[in-house]
Amino acid sequence: MRKYIQSIVIPFAMALGLTLVLGSCNKYLDKSPLTDINETESFKNFRNFQGFTEELYSSLPLLTAVGSHNNWNFGDDEMWEPTETRLMAYNIDLGDYWGWNSAIFGSWFKNGGSPSNQNNANKGNLWGLSWYAIRKANIGIANLDLLTEATEEEKNLIAGQLYFFRGWYHFMLMQYWGGLPYIDTVLPTDQTPKLPRLNYQATADKVSADLQKAADLLPVNWDETTAGAQTRGNNNFRINKIMALAYLGKNLLFAGSPLMNRESTGSSAYQADYCKKAADVLAQGLQLTEATGRYKLADFSQYTQLFYTWNQNGKIPGLEEAIFVENLAGATGRFRWNQINDYRPMTINGSGIKVYPTANYVDYYGMANGLPITDPEKADPVSGYDPQYPWKNRDPRFYHDIMFDGEKAVNDASRVGNNPLRQYASLFTGGLYRTDNPTKAVFTGYMMSKFASKLVNDWDGYRDNNTVVLSLMRLSDVYLLYAEAASEGYNAPTGKAPAYGKTAVEAVNFVRNRPGLGVGPVADRFLASQEAFRNEYRRERAVELAFEGHRFVDLRRWLLLTERPYTLKKAIEFDRDSPNNDIYANPRNARVKNFRERVLFERQLGQRHYWFPFLASDVNMYLDFKQNPGW
Repeated sequence: MRKYIQSIVIPFAMALGLTLVLGSCNKYLDKSPLTDINETESFKNFRNFQGFTEELYSSLPLLTAVGSHNNWNFGDDEMWEPTETRLMAYNIDLGDYWGWNSAIFGSWFKNGGSPSNQNNANKGNLWGLSWYAIRKANIGIANLDLLTEATEEEKNLIAGQLYFFRGWYHFMLMQYWGGLPYIDTVLPTDQTPKLPRLNYQATADKVSADLQKAADLLPVNWDETTAGAQTRGNNNFRINKIMALAYLGKNLLFAGSPLMNRESTGSSAYQADYCKKAADVLAQGLQLTEATGRYKLADFSQYTQLFYTWNQNGKIPGLEEAIFVENLAGATGRFRWNQINDYRPMTINGSGIKVYPTANYVDYYGMANGLPITDPEKADPVSGYDPQYPWKNRDPRFYHDIMFDGEKAVNDASRVGNNPLRQYASLFTGGLYRTDNPTKAVFTGYMMSKFASKLVNDWDGYRDNNTVVLSLMRLSDVYLLYAEAASEGYNAPTGKAPAYGKTAVEAVNFVRNRPGLGVGPVADRFLASQEAFRNEYRRERAVELAFEGHRFVDLRRWLLLTERPYTLKKAIEFDRDSPNNDIYANPRNARVKNFRERVLFERQLGQRHYWFPFLASDVNMYLDFKQNPGW
């Protein structure tokens, strides 16, 4: 628990963790967390009640360290080696969504056990831990009247956290399984529940009510409260008003998105009213952020530190941009061995299951002037893209996130058998990184460097001393959610919440113009219609939030998962047309010839693949708990 947040009540929280007897987290009728503790003592004052509430933080899902080879990107963004059947990504590619319950590697949906167990794998259990946390939040809410020895501020802090988590855990489940029975009472453990399964929008309305209560009760900054002053400086990830508003807005936008609207009403269009409400709420959160400075877009010179820190004594990444992060269990050791190895070929890292960015996804990284690449095989005089110089004048985030041909991948040649040629990424057709051990070679033609240094295989530091933590929400995401909500709600790129100064397109440009980044603004031609702008804000989400676990949900909620080209996973092929030494000295300006893309794999997905299936044991509990269509 202490690895997630410094508790206000550390001694009590530690004692509580030893006292609670936790049963299985596989169903939401688990044994009550209060079985072995005196109810009056647990809830009578802020110190004790906060100790009870701490376990809701410990139940947060962990995406990036639930197994030896973690995978959490299930869209068109990555491709793992195609013969490796133990991965959740493999199951998704084949349309076997039952893998959420059975995949050996990367199924953060249902691995693990109780939240008090600090083993990393026990935190990769979104399904079980969410129902556990919902029950615990309900127990806390039911006992709020017992909190008598507390100030009004302390009562609000406790209640705000409980309402937030009850809504938030439902929201996390809804993204994958759709509408749910909304559990807002303490269900008896000896009876089968009879709560009907609601449609998505009806469930989202209940989530909204809880998140709105949380926003009304919580402060912007715990450090500025009397109760939080005891641990000033260690409250960064405690639930606050801006977090609640951000997730309230996201919940409303998702409810208004095409997939969720279709599930609820039969219409595959955006639902404008939900989008307008989302824009209003997200605007409130952004206004508070801008007025208080509670969160800030990081300078691009520090962009890496949003995702990982190196050699900083376990400092948690995120800077002032991270709003909400995954579970911090084992944060300092997650990427030391297998996961780091997975991002580089056997040529330089002699173990691992390999994963590389798809060429089709890398195409979303447009030009520095802000214009997209319309066809990577053809020159475009408008954007300046030229397939003879495919890495030239690209969006700076491309150079940060992606490794391409000719870049230095190893500092010390002794790490690769004293072979200087192995120090540089040979990603052209027939190059060493593309041919050595073909199954594990860089089959897409690109490597990822967003969560790992480009020089990752140097054993004297780059693989050690990494701290990698994924932000479940960061500030740039909130601006882009607002841009989508405002434009779809008001059917225009210039749509805006009435009480906020930024239009949808201005919010996108604000992200592109983070300090030090300076990507060109959305071009005028994308402002002529909402359809044209839609392609640009979606492309911006793809680039800014690349590989952070958002793409699969986005493609599903936009009803694009089953549509070409989003079903394709591609590779690039090309020949070098410059001397090697020139390429190694300046790979961004390297000249190539015969640049082309080819399809590696095409998903064969149908309508049922927009939702995960419920387990048979769940849907057989009672008639009103319906299975998702097609499963």
